[in-house]
Amino acid sequence: MQNLKIAALQAHQAWENKRENLKHFELLLLNLEEDVDILFLPEMFHTGFTMNVEELGETMEESTGINWLRKIAEEKQCAVCTSLIVRELDYFYNRLVFITPDHKLFHYDKNQLFTLANEDDYFTPGSHNKIVEYKGWKINLQVCYDLRFPENVRNKVEEDGSFMYDALIYVANWPERRSHHWKTLLQARAIENQVYVAGCNRVGKDDNEITYSGDSMLVNPLGEVEATSNEEEILYSIWNWEKLSVTRDRLAFLKDRTR
Repeated sequence: MQNLKIAALQAHQAWENKRENLKHFELLLLNLEEDVDILFLPEMFHTGFTMNVEELGETMEESTGINWLRKIAEEKQCAVCTSLIVRELDYFYNRLVFITPDHKLFHYDKNQLFTLANEDDYFTPGSHNKIVEYKGWKINLQVCYDLRFPENVRNKVEEDGSFMYDALIYVANWPERRSHHWKTLLQARAIENQVYVAGCNRVGKDDNEITYSGDSMLVNPLGEVEATSNEEEILYSIWNWEKLSVTRDRLAFLKDRTR
């Protein structure tokens, strides 16, 4: 199985300004290293974490955000993963999309809506998890507040000895005031599920006067942080298949589960 090079773009997001955000991301991506396999952007990447769904929601068929993501995936020859506000009929979803360079699109609707910000008053929750297979890796897609619910992503060993998934990703707008929780839970998810974890957050301050310290983290299956930052920058890590396999073989915690 090939190793994957991962990039997490930790950036400031302009409040509800799609055009400015897309221009800003394009400038930052001029510095993207070559040979990246998967690029992560923060939650609601081109609007910020807003409840202004009527004005900013897009359909899957006519989406400025998705068209831009497709362009980036093709130009950079990497999969791109982030979330945005999607309208379907009279419902709105905080939808994570995973788009490959050849324009294949997978999606996951955020299951756990953030009631503290009344997200549940504006969005419809998803009801299923989504595991994407990309270049041989099985990747579990999650969004921000989902991180607090480990039971929803509990890994397991299948009857043939394979694992349900190999990597877990969270795109987020996670505030600075709860950064300790963010960092601790990302490491815990890696350790308990024996997977690589990527948490991509934002920096700066939004129009609700909420400050974001970033703390995006790329974590290996032992819970060790391979990259993190509080600045606007791109973080990199390698998902190493041999290291993952050795960890699972030597520390057979999940295989020891009886139920």
